[in-house]
Amino acid sequence: MGSWISVDSIWVELPVVVGVLPEEWNLPAYISVLIAFGNLGPVVVTLTHHFAPGWLNERLAIHIIQALAVVASAFLALFWSQVVMVSGELRSVPFLLLTFILSLFCCTSNVTFLPFMYRYPPQYIRTFFVGQGLSALFPCVVALGQGVGKLECIETSNGTEAHYLKENFPAQIFFWILTVMLVISATSFLALTYRVVIQAPAEEAPKAKQEMGNTEEETHPLQNGDSPVSSEQVEVEKQAPVVAFWTSRNIYMLLLLGISNALTNGVLPSVQSFTCLPYGNMTFHLSVVLGNIANPLACFVAMFVILRSSVGLGMMSIGGIIFAAYLMALAALSPCPPLLGSQFGVALVILSWIVFTGLFSYLKVVVGTLLHEAGHAALLWCGVFIQAGSLIGALTMFPMVSVYQVFQRARDCTDVCS
Repeated sequence: MGSWISVDSIWVELPVVVGVLPEEWNLPAYISVLIAFGNLGPVVVTLTHHFAPGWLNERLAIHIIQALAVVASAFLALFWSQVVMVSGELRSVPFLLLTFILSLFCCTSNVTFLPFMYRYPPQYIRTFFVGQGLSALFPCVVALGQGVGKLECIETSNGTEAHYLKENFPAQIFFWILTVMLVISATSFLALTYRVVIQAPAEEAPKAKQEMGNTEEETHPLQNGDSPVSSEQVEVEKQAPVVAFWTSRNIYMLLLLGISNALTNGVLPSVQSFTCLPYGNMTFHLSVVLGNIANPLACFVAMFVILRSSVGLGMMSIGGIIFAAYLMALAALSPCPPLLGSQFGVALVILSWIVFTGLFSYLKVVVGTLLHEAGHAALLWCGVFIQAGSLIGALTMFPMVSVYQVFQRARDCTDVCS
């Protein structure tokens, strides 16, 4: 859960912080760039694996990432509203700096957590993605309790104006809740690694039994039923000769993974407000919350039902892309999309976000599970393609949204389509 909860929380809290920080609604553009620079972490980890195999201690790296994330989150709660004079203008340097640090940790988590999970059975990979889905859902639930984005339309002599209601608790409390979530995540990971240390020696099979098994088990000795294995066994597996990874099927799955993450983490989130706000503030909130509920639910389904067919995965991707195309069309037509003022239009946009998120969430879990069977390096590349897809999607949309302003935002309490 702690892998992306920091960045997700910052995005969720944006409607509150933009009213305080001097960058105002230019802040999302700054955050997008900072998250892009956060991919320096995965680059360093990947290069380390390539040029110094076996040198990186993934468990220690994860502990360091989680500890520093807790510290950075606590500093964010304390100093998020502080500003500094830069070149004659007030800038929220502490907020931006801490956002970059948290982005760096979040981006790096995919190329450390996923390879580390190789020492566990495939079920653990699926629960990893469930937790990643919850990392988006929990901040949304907290934000709903906070009352983020609530407004009233008030008739004045100048027409209808939007009056934004005060939140139930300030952003500082929200960021302290984030810190608590990160502490829980770090503690859970510590307990998980402690379980490996305790159980691994007790579960070692006799040597004669280890020599038994079919070819697949010999190729992947870490597929050890439901039991985790020790770090020593992982190192042996890393050094053991394995079948070639860069097969057409594995490349195909990595491409599906990259495309799905480009859409779910980069392209569509950039235009979600454009797709939903014309239909109303409640439509936007329902799309965000129900979409984030669909994510862990789809991951939970993948714990029991795994689609191994390449054709089936391709068809699922096409289905997700169709819904993504519809949502992009709504964003392009904002602030006057089709079916505006219709309950069917509201239901369709919410359903599109749910199905789009659910299909690609399931796809990501299945691909991660299948790549788990291909070895430790496969999970490293799994993390790389997740980050690469997310980065490409974000960088593609950034100039369109923030520089060229291709999409037009609907204005609260104002009908511009009549």
